[in-house]
Formats: sequence, C-alpha cells, structure tokens
Amino acid sequence: MSGFSRRGLLVGSGGLLLSGCDRITTSPTARSLLSLGEKASRSAQRLVAGNALAPEFSAADISPVFRVNGNTRPTAAAYLAQVERGFADWRLTVDGLVAKPMAMSLAQLRALPQRTQITRHDCVEGWSAIAQWTGVPLALLLHGAGALPQARYAVFHCADDFSGKPYYESIDLAEALHPQTILAHTMNGQPLSVGHGAPLRLRVERQLGYKQAKYVMRVELVASLTGLYGGKGGYWEDHSGYQWWAGI
Repeated sequence: MSGFSRRGLLVGSGGLLLSGCDRITTSPTARSLLSLGEKASRSAQRLVAGNALAPEFSAADISPVFRVNGNTRPTAAAYLAQVERGFADWRLTVDGLVAKPMAMSLAQLRALPQRTQITRHDCVEGWSAIAQWTGVPLALLLHGAGALPQARYAVFHCADDFSGKPYYESIDLAEALHPQTILAHTMNGQPLSVGHGAPLRLRVERQLGYKQAKYVMRVELVASLTGLYGGKGGYWEDHSGYQWWAGI
C-alpha cells in the first residue's frame, strides 16, 4: 500500500483544514494537496486494496461519545411530519437507471437481510469515533431494483438542506456494491436519532465522514454526475471545494 495516506493528510493535519465537516479551507495550496491525496488514495484502493474491508472493531472499542455534526434536525415540513409519526409512512425511493424502481418502508427495509459492523468514522475536522451500525447492504437494494448496465454512480438525495440548497452525496458503483456499504437505521443497538440521520443514513466505511449522508430519502442511479445540482457529486464538493473521492 502506498505510504501516502489520505487519512494522515486529512484527519491528522489540524493545520491544513479548518473546522472540518461543515467547511473547508479555500487555500489553493490545501486544495492542491487534497487533489493529490484524492488521486493517490483512489489508485491505491482500486489497484491494490480492491474489495478489501475497512477495519472493524469490538464492542469494547465503541466510543462513549459520537459527535452530532452537520445538520442536526432538517427543517422541511414533510420531514418533521414524518418524525412526529415515527416514520410510519416514510418510504425510501430507489430509482433512476434501474429496471424496477422501488419504494420501501422502514419496516420492509428492516425485514431484509441485515449487516452489523463496528467501524470508525473519520471526520476531516480531525476527530474520529467508533460506533456499531446495522442496516441493509446497498448492494442488496441495487440488485433488487435491477441496476442497468449504464449506471455508474449512486446518488443519495437527503431531507436536509443548507441555506435552501438541497443536500446530496454520491459514490461510484464499485463503492456502492462494497459489502460494508450499508443504509443504516440502527446505531449502537438503537434506532437512529434525528441528530444522527433518522431514519436512514449511508455508511460507506472506506471513505471520510462527509460522504456518510444522513436523512437519506432517495437513491438514484445515474450514468454521470454532470448536470446534477452543481455537477461535482455532493453538496460540499459543489459549494466548498471538498474532493469527490474521499477514500481512506
């Protein structure tokens, strides 16, 4: 594995980044370094690590505190109404370049085969925390919906926004089909709190914290990110210069 570590660059360097998952430095030097890290990490993971798993931990390693950051409570009336109803009539939509679009309730998702994993969340702010996550493997949903051959990216549309701009994230199909990529509904044995992304959040364990989209409402398969919102593959990528590839 390459000695150039994106985790070391992004997580270990407090001087390079400002206060993390909510904003990023606009320094041209920092952006250049981030770009180098992105290319090195992506090449290493795809050419060397392949489908390797991110490290997993024991229950004894679970952090006593796991920060709530980013948006902590979406303000959309439709979302708040779902919170009041306990997400009883909430549905996850899976559509785009699929043969069989789906709309699934939380109960239906919980009835599918589940994966539980204890993993570390690494934020670009410089902090990390370990938690246990349980949810549906994303690969299971994409296979069930019949992903079409031209699909290259999974886009996660979320219930929250920043200053009226919708929040979203995306990953490529290789990462979407990775066995540790799940849509989690449970954290440390309890249903997700609103602050941590209820009712469903993405866990893509080989990437940095800002890729772990909360409040996921829709998964859309697309052939290209061009023309989707700002065209760079995520809210922070569009508006704050974050790198789309956040592999660690």
